[in-house]
Formats: sequence, C-alpha cells, structure tokens
Amino acid sequence: MQYVYILQSKKDLDLYIGCTGDIKSRLILHNKKKVESTKSRTPLILIHYEAYLDPEDAFMREKYLKTQWGRKFINKNLSNFFNR
Repeated sequence: MQYVYILQSKKDLDLYIGCTGDIKSRLILHNKKKVESTKSRTPLILIHYEAYLDPEDAFMREKYLKTQWGRKFINKNLSNFFNR
C-alpha cells in the first residue's frame, strides 16, 4: 500500500504533500525534523491521506496535487477544515 498525504505546519499553516509506504513512521520523521523540506516547519499535522495499491498511481497523484489544479482540488475538498 502506498499513501499520498498532506501535512499542515502549525508554525506557518503551509501545506506539504508527500508519498510513503508507511504513513505513521513518515509523520514521526517529519516531526522529529528528519525530513529536510519540513524540518523548519514543525510541528506538522496530518490533514488528509489517500491509499493506493499501485505505487505509480500514488506518485502520479502526488505530482498532480502539487500543481495549481491540485491545490485548487485540495482547497475545495478540505474547505471545511480550512474555514474553521
């Protein structure tokens, strides 16, 4: 199983989109500052994830979510979360 996940920084409210085979361990690594791209933005919370059986499907989804259209999709589908 491969997971595409979205984290939100509690520090700057920015989002991080990633892909992993072990979402629990990956979140721990992010918050222990072991991931270069997020180490200055901790703490991070998991706000969304999707599971895929095929790793290539997951990587394609991750790539899409990082585009302008993907960001619009995220904002639309998580609008209740963002507007609390």
